[in-house]
Amino acid sequence: MRAFKPVVIGSAFLLGAATVAVALPASAASGCSVNYAVSSQWQGGFGANVTMTNLGDPISAWTLTWSYAAGQQVTQAWNATVAQSGTAVTAKNVSYNGAVATNASVSFGFNGSWTGSNPAPTGFAVNGVVCTGGTVPTSSPTSSPTSSPTSSPTTQPGTTPDITVNTSTRYQTVDGFGAAQSIWGSAWSAAETQTLVGTGSGQLGLSIVRTGVSPVAGEWATHVNSLKTAKSYGSDVKILASPWTAPAAWKTNNSRTNGGKLKTDYYDDYANHLNSYVQYMRGQGVTVDVTSVQNEPDWHPDYDSMDWSGTELRDFVRAQGAKVQNTRLMVAEAVNLNYGYTDPTLNDATARANIGYIGGHLYGTEAAGRLKAYPLADQYGKPVWMTEWNFHEADGSGSNIWGNPGNQAVWDETLDDIMRTVHRSMESNWSAYIWWYGKRFYSFIGDGEAAYGTTAGAPLKRGYAFSQYAKYVRPGHQRVALTKSSKVSPLEVTAYSGGGKLTLVLLNRSTSAVSNAVLQAPQNIARAEHYVTSISANAASQPATVNGSQATVSVPARSISTVVLTL
Repeated sequence: MRAFKPVVIGSAFLLGAATVAVALPASAASGCSVNYAVSSQWQGGFGANVTMTNLGDPISAWTLTWSYAAGQQVTQAWNATVAQSGTAVTAKNVSYNGAVATNASVSFGFNGSWTGSNPAPTGFAVNGVVCTGGTVPTSSPTSSPTSSPTSSPTTQPGTTPDITVNTSTRYQTVDGFGAAQSIWGSAWSAAETQTLVGTGSGQLGLSIVRTGVSPVAGEWATHVNSLKTAKSYGSDVKILASPWTAPAAWKTNNSRTNGGKLKTDYYDDYANHLNSYVQYMRGQGVTVDVTSVQNEPDWHPDYDSMDWSGTELRDFVRAQGAKVQNTRLMVAEAVNLNYGYTDPTLNDATARANIGYIGGHLYGTEAAGRLKAYPLADQYGKPVWMTEWNFHEADGSGSNIWGNPGNQAVWDETLDDIMRTVHRSMESNWSAYIWWYGKRFYSFIGDGEAAYGTTAGAPLKRGYAFSQYAKYVRPGHQRVALTKSSKVSPLEVTAYSGGGKLTLVLLNRSTSAVSNAVLQAPQNIARAEHYVTSISANAASQPATVNGSQATVSVPARSISTVVLTL
């Protein structure tokens, strides 16, 4: 707590004919507010994020307490030491986040279990002080003014914020947002590639391009030009190369299709095959940043595919991974981020050292309770990438709707399914989100198929919506903490810091607009930009006002917004 010091009340008091400034000793104060949010929930389990804002004097250590009313149990926590006795929960700071300045915030997360219901707790207290959203003095003032001021203060306090960004609490570093080229078909044209990766007007800002590693080396040239364009035209674009199968002769079923395992005596040949692809592309002027060991090792369809177990992937990476040079390996793009395909590698020190990333697909991941932080990957510093999802059920049996930007079914699916899972993946500390084909009638740019009503190469509604993340949350930006008022409770919000800017993405899936939302930055704002995609707008610029360290925007109903604050 700070010592008493005099403060000036108002600007002046009039005593007779003289103007005298009267000082009043201020008391030390305590106070706090808490935002408790369930970030994901599945049968019997849930994840939650807690953000405490210190409204009183600076503190050097904190203990946050609350009680559950429905028997919930905390099972695992990060960024805090959490203990539970009966219904009472105690969370204490760890070594690096104990100091919290006035109006600053600190956040931590945890996983828990529940049965029956999972209501949010109440009665939060920090260091024994109940969090009311205001402050209380620890002692009464020793004196009070003898008269009232005859004029109002010359400066007014800032507006109470609705979203407060806390850059002192940081989460994952973002690697990017992207989409795949056609794995078996033709490449994107130069113009199409520029539309997808460019950051100019009418462009979508993708920063990751996924491409396939054919088992036939003679087919590798197909995508060279589009990959070169992506690297040279885009900003910090990364290339992810994913193999669907090894050559047929190296597999137990002697076929490219229907799964089949890689014969163990061909493990070294397969490592050399992946390395040869990387070096070939490098010779063409294309750096392959990330190379996957296998696309969907747990899926064995009647097209290119190959079957692995988690231990087989570990054994391959441990013995052969170092042979794949000038790239970082990824394990292992399982259909629903099944940890059984990645835990063995993460738990083996040698294998773990030979990989850079954990990959997985979104199919069934949410239903399986894995659309959440992956603690083992976080523990060992391996970024998690969501590398594929394809969802387009809005057209039912395939009606000609995708080229119509005002189609309600397309927009509802885009907002409630696609963009919601992008938001959830960011809250889950994942570092990348990669859609399936970037060029397709249900994707980001049209493919020109007459039956679906799109124009080849023209941006689609889903592309504009995805650009609200991709174009403004750039590689190297870091997700940071925030707190929200009840006014903006319908908004699903994440915030990012990087390049001298704060970027907020606001998903409003409710049917009500949020007018004049006040955003609080930790320092003065030089410029605020606001872009909105809705059923009637495509990444359209919207008004934003700035007052010191605050910006004010209005968020339309059923929309996705991005606010970029230049500091």
